[in-house]
Amino acid sequence: MHITILGGGGFLGRKLAQRLAADGALGGRAITGMTLFDLAEPAPVPASFTVRTLAGDLGDAAALTAAIPDDTGAIFHLAAVVSAAAEADYDLGIRVNLLGTLAVVNRCRELVVAPRVVFPSSVASFGGGQDARVRDDERQVPTNSYGAQKAMAELALNDASRRGFLDAVCIRLPTVVVRPGRPNKAASSFASAILREPLLGLATDCPVFPDFRLWICSPRSAVAWFLHAATMDTAPLGLERGVNPPGMTASVAEMLDALESVAGAEARRLVHIVPDTVVQDIVRGWPSGFVPDRALALGFAGHEPLADVVRAFMGDDLAATKADRGLA
Repeated sequence: MHITILGGGGFLGRKLAQRLAADGALGGRAITGMTLFDLAEPAPVPASFTVRTLAGDLGDAAALTAAIPDDTGAIFHLAAVVSAAAEADYDLGIRVNLLGTLAVVNRCRELVVAPRVVFPSSVASFGGGQDARVRDDERQVPTNSYGAQKAMAELALNDASRRGFLDAVCIRLPTVVVRPGRPNKAASSFASAILREPLLGLATDCPVFPDFRLWICSPRSAVAWFLHAATMDTAPLGLERGVNPPGMTASVAEMLDALESVAGAEARRLVHIVPDTVVQDIVRGWPSGFVPDRALALGFAGHEPLADVVRAFMGDDLAATKADRGLA
């Protein structure tokens, strides 16, 4: 079976590729090849099977045909324009987040066997704000363009699954913490920065107040959910292919408590509250809690404690992040 990771140059795409390379199989089927596709050519990943790395645009039909060969059994569609960038540039967000997904659907229609498509949607596809506790039957009413684009893409994938073009699982991913590397243009970038930067010995500003709460998940949990989504029985999903996975609610203060418990008070003191109304206007509409009964019933694993999330970053990504940032 061939596997394609769209957005294979991103940090989650790379972690997923490394896990698949180590496993050598997906759902009991041997992996015969893997394509990592992104706007810039991804770095290669060592594996016992052939790994291709391709650069291209999702909207380029020829590039997408090359990225998704005819024997593709699973597609992880991780390519996206993140929240603040999608809000700042509406046309770019639509082109990648919505039209790019429709291009993936069109390529899947050309395949003889409908592939499994794992699509990370987002908690930003819901509104409700800090007081919301989203249940599985909650209506998606996004308060930002990124969330709207993800919700529209979900509908397209629901319909494509109904028609048999593909077999989708849409995971409404929580804010992923801790992201390695450098800050990005996501409005939620601060959620990683307030843990990552102090562990690098760097000061950082937090644009929201300590009592602000987010629905978060670790990179380890995100990858585990992707793999489960790629191999699960999708019959119980029916027409609704969206799943709210079992993340966790954490306030900024609780995240800093976890940081202090692992790395000490000096690390915590490197975080400074500097309110930013632009960021606040985007993130305050996001719900901070979910009731993920459906995901748990479908076999998605629950989340590890917050202090373990900090320790996991230190074990998995701290050294590489230091090297990338010239701090090693």
